[in-house]
Amino acid sequence: MRSARLRAITLATALLAAAAAYLLLWPVPIEPQAWQAPRFGGYAPPHARNDRLAAAVSLTVGAEVGPEHIEFGPDGKLYTGVLSGKILRMNPDGSGLETVADTGGRPLGLDFDAAGRLIVADALRGLLAIEPGGRIVGLAGTAGGTPIVYADAVTVASDGRIIFTDASSRLSPRDFGTFDAAMLDILEHSCTGRVLEFDPATGTSRTVVRGLCFPNGVALTTDELSLIVAETGAYRIWSVPRSSQDLDVRSAAAMAPDAGSARVILANLPGFPDNVTRGVDGRFWTGFTKPRSAAVDGLADKPWLRSLTLRLPRALWPVPPKYGHVIAFDVTGRVLADLQDPNGLLPETSGATEHNGKLYVQSLHAQALGVIDRAAAGF
Repeated sequence: MRSARLRAITLATALLAAAAAYLLLWPVPIEPQAWQAPRFGGYAPPHARNDRLAAAVSLTVGAEVGPEHIEFGPDGKLYTGVLSGKILRMNPDGSGLETVADTGGRPLGLDFDAAGRLIVADALRGLLAIEPGGRIVGLAGTAGGTPIVYADAVTVASDGRIIFTDASSRLSPRDFGTFDAAMLDILEHSCTGRVLEFDPATGTSRTVVRGLCFPNGVALTTDELSLIVAETGAYRIWSVPRSSQDLDVRSAAAMAPDAGSARVILANLPGFPDNVTRGVDGRFWTGFTKPRSAAVDGLADKPWLRSLTLRLPRALWPVPPKYGHVIAFDVTGRVLADLQDPNGLLPETSGATEHNGKLYVQSLHAQALGVIDRAAAGF
């Protein structure tokens, strides 16, 4: 009996030691950096809880998943990219759904240029152009001599230059998938994202700004002198002079208070901001793919604990729940509208686009878009 008990104790000790060694030492794909998450004050004005987004009506994308971003084309139709790699087109009321192209990757940000080409930021393939006849042309796979790892958002200026984000230089969606690569990059918080400008005349790209923690959305101001950039991993929105040249926002010079510097116009947001679009009457829109999480914020200054978390079963990872949420704001960062759906009927609200008096809400994982009348939403 004593021998059996001793063997059981020895085995239990060995198992506990193995479990401890696994939790503490097993390799993980990130190198977490310590940072101080801003203390979230809860859903208070201008983000007081409401259900104004719950009135949205669904526009199906059929059997496809993840209409992450949309753009209206010169033909008046709505275009969106989905998880399968397809580019879909439909009428603004959702009818006439059809496939117009397949990038073979994961199309995210979309915009049209003056020639009617659909410009695509494809997470797996870089910056692409889809010609009116359907031919797909690669525009940029590198910038500044380094690969574009995670092309995400895109906007085309009136001079033809294309501004787009390379959300992470560390975690590739080819290796982990788009959602997991984004989540890992945000957990690591090494802030390797950048905003690039591609010049079709020369076929080259330059870095406008770098040092961002997963820059997930970009839009031009009306005068096209500044960029509005959503920094997902830090819960904030930047205004950055478009003329900036390789500006590192982690440096003190980038945060100087003079009028020509980059500046944060919205901070300590209630969720992870994604796409940014320019609406009407001076509005910009962004959507929050996930709400803030006390568990995630609590890990900010504990890199070792973030590594340990990734060694747990995926079901135990601190992924925030579904929660629909989009906001409008002006160029100074003043919040103009806040629309929420606590039930998350349209999960992972990645952005919103105004068109002809309606607001079209996008989603990273849903099989539909949401659309809501401006009058009904009260903005």
